[in-house]
Amino acid sequence: MFDEMGDEIDAVTISTPDHTHAPATYWAMMLRKHVRVQKPLTQTIAEARLMAQTAEETGVVTSMGNQGHAQDGVRDLCEMVWSGAIGQVTEAHSWTNRPVWPQGMTERPRTRPVPDHLDWDLWLGPAPKLEYSSRYMPFNWRGWWDFGCGAIGDMACHIMDPVFWALKLYEAPTYAVEVVQQEGLTQYAFPDSSIIKFEFPARGDMGPVTLYWYDGGLLPERPEGIPEDEQLGSGDNGSLFIGSEGHLTTGTYGGNSRLLPAARMEDYTMPTPFIERIPEENSYMHWINACKTGTEAVSPFHYAGPLTEVANMGNVALLAGTRIEFDVASMTITNNKEANQYLTKEYRRGFDCMPL
Repeated sequence: MFDEMGDEIDAVTISTPDHTHAPATYWAMMLRKHVRVQKPLTQTIAEARLMAQTAEETGVVTSMGNQGHAQDGVRDLCEMVWSGAIGQVTEAHSWTNRPVWPQGMTERPRTRPVPDHLDWDLWLGPAPKLEYSSRYMPFNWRGWWDFGCGAIGDMACHIMDPVFWALKLYEAPTYAVEVVQQEGLTQYAFPDSSIIKFEFPARGDMGPVTLYWYDGGLLPERPEGIPEDEQLGSGDNGSLFIGSEGHLTTGTYGGNSRLLPAARMEDYTMPTPFIERIPEENSYMHWINACKTGTEAVSPFHYAGPLTEVANMGNVALLAGTRIEFDVASMTITNNKEANQYLTKEYRRGFDCMPL
């Protein structure tokens, strides 16, 4: 496309499966095309780091498609947390009902003839050379290590985004990750369900915090004193903050942020807004306008990259099978040298264009 159309293209959106996000994005940025990429930004930690660095070097306008970041709700949440609505946050819990696609597969699917309309080799891209099956695509690719990022990679860039932003986890110089429990993990596929624990040190005026991720329908325990008829998050998806002075919950994309129990909201006055609101909460038009004006779009790669790293670090912990301690600046797992292999991947010849 770039060879044929060249200068006719100013900007591109990338909505391919996760395993081809990085090559397509890198090519576009190196040609000075503005880019918007669906979440997760990349499949690996090394890719996320390279995307953020390349965006800075090329100066193009970038945005990741976690649209909740443009909405008023997540901004309300940050203002509540930063204004001390629940004191120092010591724990956060984020959960999802995903996967809603197959995971836990124990073997490769039976091969089928490649449909006439499909360029299977091109769809595989940098992934290993595999025989075609309809159990890989067009929908179920998210559950396979070769193509997707599992439930945490798919949804954490949405659901954990309010936690990441409100608790300024992008300022953490180090963090540790370990798998509390998982069911169904195989060499081919992500687990059917998991609970993953992230430990972050103090950041500025914020103390250490522990973040728990739940998928496969697993849920955190309801805090004492919160009535059973009061919904946490959006129900099947959402986040819960536990602070020194109370509890706060928010929806899938950071909306409907509220103190718990609900009675606490009756006497609570929301802070005067001090974070910029995005016109019509429209992340798509915000990116387009930024491309035209040279301004910064919502969820740029210098933010989306570190968020994607945290999300996909849960998968690194699954592969490592042990607690890992990560140094952000050097992009190194410091307590388990063998686990560093999971920060990147091998690329099939012809798609190994990136300096990784």
